[in-house]
Amino acid sequence: MYMCNGRSPSDLLSQGLPVRSVDFNRGTDNITVRQGDTAILRCVVEDKNSKVAWLNRSGIIFAGHDKWSLDPRVELEKRHSLEYSLRIQKVDVYDEGSYTCSVQTQHEPKTSQVYLIVQVPPKISNISSDVTVNEGSNVTLVCMANGRPEPVITWRHLTPTGREFEGEEEYLEILGITREQSGKYECKAANEVSSADVKQVKVTVNYPPTITESKSNEATTGRKASLKCEASAVPAPDFEWYRDDTRINSANGLEIKSTEGQSSLTVTNVTEEHYGNYTCVAANNLGVTNASLVLFKRVLPTIPHPIQEIGTTVHFKQKGPGSVRGINGSISLAVPLWLLAASLLCLLSKC
Repeated sequence: MYMCNGRSPSDLLSQGLPVRSVDFNRGTDNITVRQGDTAILRCVVEDKNSKVAWLNRSGIIFAGHDKWSLDPRVELEKRHSLEYSLRIQKVDVYDEGSYTCSVQTQHEPKTSQVYLIVQVPPKISNISSDVTVNEGSNVTLVCMANGRPEPVITWRHLTPTGREFEGEEEYLEILGITREQSGKYECKAANEVSSADVKQVKVTVNYPPTITESKSNEATTGRKASLKCEASAVPAPDFEWYRDDTRINSANGLEIKSTEGQSSLTVTNVTEEHYGNYTCVAANNLGVTNASLVLFKRVLPTIPHPIQEIGTTVHFKQKGPGSVRGINGSISLAVPLWLLAASLLCLLSKC
């Protein structure tokens, strides 16, 4: 039987809420009330001359209209002359138990019992603090809750997949934790009394640096050029740049900029000395890694000379009478056909 604070018993009846009277022909009735609500234990007698009392395991609460209990939350509820109901405000768990309405009539005594059940919303009472571990370690998270009925506890890793860990109850064990298993873990305690109680634990997984991206570059002299390097690590890595075995600092036209997880080396005015191999080093307290990058010299393309087409001109390397200098400086000799024919005829006739 439920009753919210500020509502009268007539309101409960008019709204159809579960209000139960004591039935002297039955055994013990169970009445369930949520912690903090008001419970009304109904008792109706047959005539006004009956002597009535309310008792519980601690003793007499009311005898007739005389209040024996010192609890200010307990009062009689009488909507009519035959009603002798008991009202308990702000019910708590220690109110749970058996209550007896005892009636002495002119004919015989009658008693009936009501067992008051107090339900308690789930409440997480203890949960692990945020934790930081190294990759590969074993992790145990604890979440304890109170409530009646006993709350059901579930764990969930707050990732896009939202994986739930079934059957783990209060303890969640992660063996050989990986970097992908870092993040927030949600503990939820639920029963049917009210909405679930939810709390979170943050798990940070430390791991050594891994180079995720490195970009070489090419540039012409007199221009600006940058080399870039990115690394994944927890804690965030520190970056250093080297040329051969010499560490590079931001000076003499070189500028190093590093933020969480990435670093760049910029040459403000490229000269011949700047071309070559560079090394990006990323480190934290768990390890060191590096990557090689190259600043290439950009070569501008050349335009080839056009090739002259000579037609049917006959070329000679020697100079002589009748020769003509060609376009490319070679000597060409144009021989008319009639002169060739005359020379041939002269040879035949021995002129």
